[in-house]
Amino acid sequence: MQYDGILFDLDGTLWDATEAIAVSWELALQDAPDVEAPPTREQLEQVMGMTAEDLMATLFPRLSPQRHQELFARCCQVENDYLRRHGGKLYPHMEETLRELSQHLPLFIVSNCNADYIPCFLDAHKLHDCFQDWECIGRTGKPKGENIRLVAERNQVQRPVYVGDTALDQEAACFAGVPFLHAVYGFGRVTNAPHIQEPRDLLQLLES
Repeated sequence: MQYDGILFDLDGTLWDATEAIAVSWELALQDAPDVEAPPTREQLEQVMGMTAEDLMATLFPRLSPQRHQELFARCCQVENDYLRRHGGKLYPHMEETLRELSQHLPLFIVSNCNADYIPCFLDAHKLHDCFQDWECIGRTGKPKGENIRLVAERNQVQRPVYVGDTALDQEAACFAGVPFLHAVYGFGRVTNAPHIQEPRDLLQLLES
């Protein structure tokens, strides 16, 4: 088999949680007088995969970095509670694909998110048994490329592949020295990379 482990990005790769996040952020920001309007689903799609600092600077350019931190912490708390109860939208055939893959290869998640975000995904969709490990910038303070390398090393995975949907994911995989697969059904555009059209295409990795 060509790979001995698969590492996944989360947003735009495993699920689309933008609708749920938009609802939760509207709730979190309803008493924030310096926020003209909560971000729309379309605006959130444009910032998926960014670090918290870049995301908040893009969504609220007129506010200070300190205010960004305050609002992000508030939004994350409401968002995590909401997502744990309601979940997001798994991409078509995602659950059965993950369950099939996990019978043959160890699966992992590496994402630029807060520390509770990935557990919310796993809790809401009851997918804990599909993944052996996960990591994020909210827990380590490290960028995605370093976390990809960290997860591979601590799980003794020698030939992993990273699946993501944005150019930032591609850059992170390159930094970690890991092959990259572009999930074209996600939010981003990537050039010069092998790709999958839908989650079930990942099953072809078991045949290579």
